[in-house]
Amino acid sequence: QVQLVESGGGLVQVGGSLRLSCAASESISSINTMGWYRQAPGKQRELVARTSTITYTVYADSVKGRFTISRDIAENTVYLQMNSLKPEDTAVYYCSAQKSGRNYWGQGTQVTVSS
Repeated sequence: QVQLVESGGGLVQVGGSLRLSCAASESISSINTMGWYRQAPGKQRELVARTSTITYTVYADSVKGRFTISRDIAENTVYLQMNSLKPEDTAVYYCSAQKSGRNYWGQGTQVTVSS
């Protein structure tokens, strides 16, 4: 079972930056796909970005050019660098992992962008 722990959320002003971290309990080189999702109040959870061991990366249109997902295999950590933040980026951000046909989720970290 893969355990995921997110960190790095917080309160930031419009135009600011944050970097989210997701630490996995095992080597991420053995995990097929890792990604970030977010859920705003009253809305469904949505994909932000994901990356696979085959090195393809997918971003939501709303974050393209502003957010970057990356892996640090040595640290078993996936990052989400978020720049030029907007109020509509406010949400709880969840790390996800897909391995052997199962999905795993972290507990989430709150990101609030104030205008």
